[in-house]
Amino acid sequence: MAEARVRRRGPHMVPGHMTGVLIAGLAVALVAVSVVAISIGSVTVPVGAVWQVIGAHLTGAPSDPLREQVVWEIRTPRVLVAALAGAGLSVAGVALQALVRNPLADPYVLGVSAGASLGAVLVAAVGASALGGLGVTGAAFCTAMLTVLAVYALAQRGGRLVDSRLVLAGVAVGYLCSAATSYVQLQIDETELQGLMFWLMGSVAGASWSDLGLPAAVIAGCTGYLLLRARGLNALLAGEDAAAGLGTSVRTLRVTLLVVASLLTATAVSVVGGIGFVGLMVPHATRFLVGADHRRVLPVALLLGAAFLVVVDVAARTVDRPDELPVGVITTVLGVPFFLWLLRRGTR
Repeated sequence: MAEARVRRRGPHMVPGHMTGVLIAGLAVALVAVSVVAISIGSVTVPVGAVWQVIGAHLTGAPSDPLREQVVWEIRTPRVLVAALAGAGLSVAGVALQALVRNPLADPYVLGVSAGASLGAVLVAAVGASALGGLGVTGAAFCTAMLTVLAVYALAQRGGRLVDSRLVLAGVAVGYLCSAATSYVQLQIDETELQGLMFWLMGSVAGASWSDLGLPAAVIAGCTGYLLLRARGLNALLAGEDAAAGLGTSVRTLRVTLLVVASLLTATAVSVVGGIGFVGLMVPHATRFLVGADHRRVLPVALLLGAAFLVVVDVAARTVDRPDELPVGVITTVLGVPFFLWLLRRGTR
């Protein structure tokens, strides 16, 4: 069986019966790093005061107005948006790597993030009405889907996906989308251009409570769907022929994975911009911890990705004080050596 092959494939750190403990530990760690992240900034707020403000909002008790403004209105939504974006990009990476059976697959490497960014910038440049009423997320989803389909088509030969073509096609299409995005930026007013460029490099600055609802719903729905199809994802790891022999509708599953990965990437990009390599690094770290079984990979990757991007956002705020770096700069600095290491290991 494909699942037996998945369980036997390579060593991992955490045995199956300890997965629940690991998930609980990651959840606690996510809460801990989130509270610490809320306390860090231009105005330092003690961790105890952070809990006090959050507790006051949950219970309706009074709290200090200044700390409430800093903690509840500015930093808490920022940290939550970072966690949601990290979770969404990580799950998208898991879906894409299962789809193409390639460890180098990632929303950024395959050009999906660049495609989603193009759609989001088009809305800013020409307005939603010129795009048929599509909002930022809708436009980002449409261009992300077109990008994935183009990469998928270019990477095939004789009706089968060729791994060696996949990364090359993704890089080429990604560059094309980036060039189109640069052209669209030239049509935008100069007063808005600086903020837009900062956002394109990835940033959670300016996040608000209104940014949380849609990403949370999309990530919950897509992750739930992928967990329901975890057996099919495991079967894909054994190859298309083996998956079909086990009763998996390979074509249908691949189409749905395309849609899910594009929707997750577009949702994240529409909120935080183009943050790269999260969907590459986190799935690999997850499989190192728990193996390749997607019933374990998906929840662990979601929590690990959320905590990872919260920590990266703290670094973006503190490395070059009082200035703030785009989050995408730090993830790229970490991701490029990781990508090259994977490429070198694959060549060996």
